[in-house]
Amino acid sequence: MEKLSEEQMLQNRDALATHYQEILGLLGEDVNREGLIKTPMRVAKAMQYLTKGYHEDPAAVLRSAMFEEEDYKQMVIVKDIDFFSLCEHHMLPFFGKAHVAYIPKKYITGLSKIPRVVDIFARRLQIQERLTMQIKDCIQQTLDPLGVMVVIEAQHMCMQMRGVEKQNSLTTTSDFTGFFQQAKTREEFMNLIKNNR
Repeated sequence: MEKLSEEQMLQNRDALATHYQEILGLLGEDVNREGLIKTPMRVAKAMQYLTKGYHEDPAAVLRSAMFEEEDYKQMVIVKDIDFFSLCEHHMLPFFGKAHVAYIPKKYITGLSKIPRVVDIFARRLQIQERLTMQIKDCIQQTLDPLGVMVVIEAQHMCMQMRGVEKQNSLTTTSDFTGFFQQAKTREEFMNLIKNNR
């Protein structure tokens, strides 16, 4: 999705606020009571922030700090990256930590760019499985490393607040390419992200 102009963003925000006011009414609330008067606009702004990843380009973020590095051929790991996302099935939050590793072939990227890529994909309506794959694919396609591995651990409000109501459940997903297809390399990564916990 392309970046929105300020005017389009404000028009969309007004439209969202109108719909949220309708929703509050349909839920049985008095939309004119003091505590709810500004709620539709607040929720509209919040939703635009929580889904701003649709209008950002994660590959461009990686390319903005991409450097040639011929000699380093070991893992680069950024672990314990906090993220927050919205489940596309119930639009309830899921959140946790992402752990990302890649083994450079020719290019490295600024370390802060990896968490930014995680955030861009997380700031969309998501499922954890797709989020894991999208982060991996973006890094693989942009940096063309010898391998990428992504592990995500998350709590899902759709399982904790409703449905099965399992408050202590944790969902783990992983995906990998290249050298990480070797069990020994994956095991090294998993041991490194578990250290100092």
